Amino acid sequence: MKIARIYLRVSTDDQDLERQATLRATTEAAGFYVAAVYAEKASGARADRPELLRLIADLQPDEVVVAEHIDRITRLPLPEAEALIAKIRAAGARLSVPGLVDLSELVAEASGVARIVLEAVQDMLLKILLQMARENYETMRRRQREGIALAKSQGKYKGGRKADTALHARIIALRKNHSISATAKLAGCSEPLVKLVWREHQKTGSPQKTENKAR
Repeated sequence: MKIARIYLRVSTDDQDLERQATLRATTEAAGFYVAAVYAEKASGARADRPELLRLIADLQPDEVVVAEHIDRITRLPLPEAEALIAKIRAAGARLSVPGLVDLSELVAEASGVARIVLEAVQDMLLKILLQMARENYETMRRRQREGIALAKSQGKYKGGRKADTALHARIIALRKNHSISATAKLAGCSEPLVKLVWREHQKTGSPQKTENKAR
């Protein structure tokens, strides 16, 4: 029986996991038994994603890790990306993503120079995909920074989150009779936010109107 484990990842809370969830249907249609689906919302530029680490820990020999694209697995710099893939291989599993030609069966049947060549080709194809995923990520980040810089130069950029004036008013009311830590617990927020809001209140005598950067 061919066994697969599916990894689903999106970068933000605004994205939807349902589109990638169709991977289960296509994987099963390809003749695989899906042992588990690991889904999380996290950046591919991080190596400490809980669900990805759990998947790797669960892997058994001859299993296949399925993802929509290589950048769903990793957008890490090449050395770190290769180390991550090495963990999958160390478990005796292999990776299945679009664009990666799987030569594992040919490698298993080959020997001598032919096997060495096939393994080298497989590694080269994987390295190209990993590098492309990282470069796309860096390009996206650069364009984002350029867009923010342009918006700032035109006076159109409004970064940060809007202040929660209702929360700030509650913090101020509580802080008048409670300590910082008690206020934070009662208001359901962080102590740094309490300090920031109270400091602004003492300056202006009203709830903070500035962007909420401490919450």
